[in-house]
Amino acid sequence: MSVQVRRVCEVGAELGEGPVWVGRESALWFVDIKGCRLHRWRPHTGERHSWTVDAPPGFLVPESAGGFIVGMKSGLHRFDPDTGALSLLARVEPHLPDNRLNDGCVSPEGTLWFGSMHDPEREPTGALYRLDEQGRCTRLDEDYIVTNGPAFSPDGRVFYHCDSARRMIYAFDRPDARTLTRKRVFAQIEEGAGFPDGTAVDAQGCLWVALWGGWCVRRYSPAGELLATVRVPCAHVTKIAFGDRDLRTAYVTTARQGLTAAERAGQPLAGDLFSFTAPVPGVPPMEASVASV
Repeated sequence: MSVQVRRVCEVGAELGEGPVWVGRESALWFVDIKGCRLHRWRPHTGERHSWTVDAPPGFLVPESAGGFIVGMKSGLHRFDPDTGALSLLARVEPHLPDNRLNDGCVSPEGTLWFGSMHDPEREPTGALYRLDEQGRCTRLDEDYIVTNGPAFSPDGRVFYHCDSARRMIYAFDRPDARTLTRKRVFAQIEEGAGFPDGTAVDAQGCLWVALWGGWCVRRYSPAGELLATVRVPCAHVTKIAFGDRDLRTAYVTTARQGLTAAERAGQPLAGDLFSFTAPVPGVPPMEASVASV
């Protein structure tokens, strides 16, 4: 796909991840997992504001009541950007000290779906969870090394999820708001092409997948056919999010983690935020609805 990818914000993130467009603020939020920072960037002013947190934040999603939910090693936390305060919402896997939370998204019904992973990236101790409206966590699937890329089809009837370490993208049927069935391989990234990281779905139901180590973002049809590739000027591409008023701007986070000194010198933009104009808009982002617990 011939599109112009441009850097829009100099971040220098060690592990930039989890971009999410927040329409009420006309802002893009994202995290630096290894830098332990939350970022808010306003494209129309170029202003970036950052908050430092005391543990690696795997993801964040906006809440409908205001503020955000942040997935961290110690569990799910509420975040108040006005004060910078974090408050524990739910503990997840306290019996697995080598795990941490990694990626999440919000369902069409407003529930949070997220995954855990083995932080050393060796053992299949990760799992997929749903946080319901009452603040209860339910385990939905397991046997993941690095969970990544949860996303829903536009009608909410298909759910996508990755195991990055195995280079696998899975699809599930979702017959109702709480149930997953018929897990299957949607696509497997070929050896040498990188590892599937964060994903996003567009209005045509196509799945966009960022490739860690692959220098690109790919677009797959709902049937799993590779339709297009967008090249990015650094190797570790982590996730995209559709934003702006028309949801046609694809924002792309990247990382410096894992690059040698020579590779960092050759990729001076690694860890920065990029964008390109997508051929079709994305699906409108959702906000989580969770009762105070």
